[in-house]
Amino acid sequence: MSVPLVAVLAAGEARRFGGGKLDALCAGQRVGAHVLAAVAEAGFASGVIVVPVSDVPMFAQEIGWPLIENPNAEAGLATSVALAAQTALAQKHDLLIVLADMPLVAPSHLAALAATEGLAASDYGTGKPGVPAFVPQELLAEITKLEGEGGAGRWLASRADCTLIAPPPSTLADVDRPEDIGPIEAALSARR
Repeated sequence: MSVPLVAVLAAGEARRFGGGKLDALCAGQRVGAHVLAAVAEAGFASGVIVVPVSDVPMFAQEIGWPLIENPNAEAGLATSVALAAQTALAQKHDLLIVLADMPLVAPSHLAALAATEGLAASDYGTGKPGVPAFVPQELLAEITKLEGEGGAGRWLASRADCTLIAPPPSTLADVDRPEDIGPIEAALSARR
């Protein structure tokens, strides 16, 4: 099993938040920084962060990971997935896709996804697959041309060979609106 390239997707416009959500403070750190900490705690080396061409989030600039600029970010999340897949394919790595707006993502869940033989996705309940997800090298070409708002979800759902892995409860909560910060801060504080 090869070491996966971790790609943190951070190119969204955050319209519902009013912009800048990945740099919003949450339990003393930027929202996006919590995700990078979870990646490190899971034992993965630094990977890449997919960012918009302009208005690159501060958390991404501060960490020192390589940045991949997505010139088509406004066309939807799938364009960031496609760029991450192209990068992993070029580097001959499997791919672990993570969203930058999930401060509660569990390191153990990321490790479990990457330890799976073959394609694996997070189980969002009732068999609905989503990201974080692990895509082995041999399947990457299939997602290098993804388009639209759905990210990798529709493609993952179409794959009968996708192993679904249930995350620890409430760890896939994402920050969409300013009011999401409070409950996530409380959950992070409860972990400590």
